[in-house]
Amino acid sequence: MRRIPRAHGHRTAAALTLLCALTATTQSAALAAPAPHPATLEEVRAQLDDLYHQAEVATEKYNAADEKATAQRKKVDTLNGRVKQAEQQETRLKALLGAAARAQYRGGGLPAEMQFALARDPEHALDDAALAQRAQQGTQDRLTALEATRKELRTRTDEARAVLGDLRASRRAMDDNRDKIEKRIATARALESQLRSEQLRKLAEMEKQAQDKAQAKWEDTGVLDKASTKATPAARKAIAYATKQLGKPYVWGAEGPDSFDCSGLTSRAWLHAGVVIPRTSEEQWARLPHVPVSRMRPGDLIIYFSDASHVALYIGDGKIISAPRPGRWVYVSPAGSMEILGVVRPDAG
Repeated sequence: MRRIPRAHGHRTAAALTLLCALTATTQSAALAAPAPHPATLEEVRAQLDDLYHQAEVATEKYNAADEKATAQRKKVDTLNGRVKQAEQQETRLKALLGAAARAQYRGGGLPAEMQFALARDPEHALDDAALAQRAQQGTQDRLTALEATRKELRTRTDEARAVLGDLRASRRAMDDNRDKIEKRIATARALESQLRSEQLRKLAEMEKQAQDKAQAKWEDTGVLDKASTKATPAARKAIAYATKQLGKPYVWGAEGPDSFDCSGLTSRAWLHAGVVIPRTSEEQWARLPHVPVSRMRPGDLIIYFSDASHVALYIGDGKIISAPRPGRWVYVSPAGSMEILGVVRPDAG
């Protein structure tokens, strides 16, 4: 493997020193020890790939924490609405009981509004004392049950708020982690900016060669021989949406319209097609139906890496559309250029 020429001088040495420094602290304990001093462009490329992979893992975890907090907030809002509705019903029933008591005190009988409210058939409203008393008791029973329901709803709301607080705390922790990842991304970009144009060109060539080699190896398995070329109407809409996003930048946590991360693009593409799917690549892998890779069809989602940290939209002919990583744009690339975990299908059509 060719070593970097010494003629590159202090600039290249500074770049490699910078890369070594960025790996001194990492997201996990397993990566806590300083990495060996990189001596070749291949090592530079490998460490940049690893760094950006760490960034994407952190991004998807942040997205998951954000999605859970958003869902929990909606649950709290729903419970608050039900509590308010129960309180309004309780107030109304108490008013009816009060009106009935006043009417009976004045001379017996139920007020007209209570007769209408409690009568099963408004044309034959309650009109005798025995039925009135039974109706009043029934109303009291309903009120007692409603009070119990309201208390239960308040308890559930308090519990939901506590969970929401925990999720928000978790998300704040992810914010801290995000800041660390953004610093690593900035360091990686600084490293790339230190490299000479010829080195950057060589890095791009090496990346393309690695992609082409992985794609050829993948296709040689015959995986595309059985893959369908037909897309459902919904899948065509999802692909059309993703195609319109080509050239837009990758931004962590983004889901359009001006920028995307990997799962932000796939979830928005399928939402445009009228299908709601989970927000993150991990949840897309966990909750969507799995299909064999050899039976995939355009519109399916290909999940990458053992930690399900990346996802792309399969568009047929062995190609995908994806938002790859920081510093890149939504683009078309070979489907087999990365480690495939599996394939999921958002629509059952």
